[in-house]
Amino acid sequence: MPALAQSETSEQQSTAGGAIVLDPLIMRARDDDGNAADRGTSQYVADAELDRARMGDLKDLFAGIASVSVGGAIPVAQKIYVNGVDMLNLSVTVDGVLQNNRIFHHVSANAFDPGLMKFVRVDAGVAAADAGPNAMAGAVVMETVDAADILADDQNIGGNVRLSYADSGKTFGRSATIAGRHDGLEWLGYLKAATGDDYETGAGDTVAGSAADLQSGLLKMAYETESGHRVELSGQRMQDDALRPYRANFVGDGRPFPLRRYDTDRRTYALSYENTQADGIWDPRAVIGYSEVDIGVDQPLEPEIGTSRGLNKTLSATIENRFQLSDSDSVVAGIDYYDRKSRYRDAVSGDVTESAQNIGIFAQARLEPSDRLSVSFGARWDHQNFTGTTGWEDSFSGFSGNASVSYAVTDGLRLRGGVSSVFGGVTLEDNFIFNPAWDYTGLKAARAENYTLGFDYETGAVQLDGELFLTKINDARVSTYSANSNADAESRGFNLGLGYGWDNGFLRASYSYSKFEVNGAGSDSYAAVDLGTPLGGILALEAQHNPAGSAFSFGGSIEAAQAYDDTNMDADQNIPGYGVVNLFTEYAAPAVEGLVIRAEVTNLFDKEYADRATYGQDYSSVTPLYEPGRTVSVVATMKF
Repeated sequence: MPALAQSETSEQQSTAGGAIVLDPLIMRARDDDGNAADRGTSQYVADAELDRARMGDLKDLFAGIASVSVGGAIPVAQKIYVNGVDMLNLSVTVDGVLQNNRIFHHVSANAFDPGLMKFVRVDAGVAAADAGPNAMAGAVVMETVDAADILADDQNIGGNVRLSYADSGKTFGRSATIAGRHDGLEWLGYLKAATGDDYETGAGDTVAGSAADLQSGLLKMAYETESGHRVELSGQRMQDDALRPYRANFVGDGRPFPLRRYDTDRRTYALSYENTQADGIWDPRAVIGYSEVDIGVDQPLEPEIGTSRGLNKTLSATIENRFQLSDSDSVVAGIDYYDRKSRYRDAVSGDVTESAQNIGIFAQARLEPSDRLSVSFGARWDHQNFTGTTGWEDSFSGFSGNASVSYAVTDGLRLRGGVSSVFGGVTLEDNFIFNPAWDYTGLKAARAENYTLGFDYETGAVQLDGELFLTKINDARVSTYSANSNADAESRGFNLGLGYGWDNGFLRASYSYSKFEVNGAGSDSYAAVDLGTPLGGILALEAQHNPAGSAFSFGGSIEAAQAYDDTNMDADQNIPGYGVVNLFTEYAAPAVEGLVIRAEVTNLFDKEYADRATYGQDYSSVTPLYEPGRTVSVVATMKF
């Protein structure tokens, strides 16, 4: 597939009838290294998936990718797993700024607003050296929208407004984006809010503490010279301040816990430089950024504590250069740095902190020795300084290496494989369990190994792909309040994918099976916290069709999971399977340019179910966060 212009984003790229394209190959084509061997296992969120998730949440964003699971039902509790591994063990960046701030285990450390995103890529398992430090089980790369993504070629100012309503929970969403440009200067502003009531499950039960109360925003400015030198500055913020279940990631465990207030605040700031017209051996890029998560949790059962507050913040920077050796061969080399600090505070404990600083040097080569052979290999060295809650200090260093190869056996069949060994350092712990008297002397630096073996097959309109995967994380930090400790974790399984396109339509389907173990034994959802989760088999299917000459588009999706009976550790029950059907139609009004109305029914058959990645389903004493029952929603979008 030929590469698409960078400005052809989900806000603009469409079929003749106005439907947003579902084909993920379009997003791969926008990735400068989309055809590289190290992108073999990468999953891209398609244009249509981005567009349909803009008034939703992370579950909506990744709904079409079976290997990426999102459990939790409400944004504050949604946790993301890639091939069964918690995303805390991946390198996560937004606009090049490191995220992945570990924090209270009952809430999400990686909550993002899909309405901000123009590009999302998930590198599962083997990650390149330039993906960043501590990419033990892969990487997640996200980019936010620019003015050029909003404006048509002949526009200097424009934007869009979205209104949404969902009858389950009476959730009302509204967002507005406005952008402009003049003589190389670009600017963009975005605001979104969602409010509502507690929703009902498929069984008709009201989930107390599930009401939407979310605000987010983005401000971005950029200046680009005629010769392509581009400087960009952005800031984004996401807030959720409301009564939530006592432990936000599940409803209860048999004890009469009340609701309590969770005040969450996430911020990211980025400053970057690049040359959009660079070629040859001089193509520098620099990013410096800051991200933080601040969570305040009331303690109604312990009034002497007052509000427990956790703050995790990361200052990061990357300077790199792409040496373009030829049209198909390149080497990226550079240096990156982060300074992470995590703090817990309450009226009794005062301030308790941990911190880590890391400097890394990396290089990644992506080469095509022949028309059929593509190889990628790289290495990095990291040096970490760590300071514990007691003031204890130590340094940890290590090399990481990766290699991937892809070979076209025929014009339609390509085989691929990859391997990596990754230095993970010592992670900052969940700051809500910080102990000011911890003994750190036995703590080890983590190291991960990743192996993948797969294929890609294309014939006509049909695309098939699949891979076997194995991720081993050795000496991962799994501390409790009473003691610092390490554990080994392993996720293994396989992924299968299908794409089928026809005139004005596309189908995307995927199946993922993973088994997660801790210390050599099958794990339950408690023993695997912050490492991964038991998932088993998961299916995702999406389809859309825009009849020729019609203003309507039609489609739907299926999300399903097989029954999980591989209970181990302390789990005392099997997890039931489920299958959920969702249907939608979109209408691009011919008489009103820019107006699109989308109507959708999710959970059509009103099933009571919890997403497989939702915590606690393997315990009879826990009531998990069930997903909303049948929900009818309408989204109206007006572009101007």
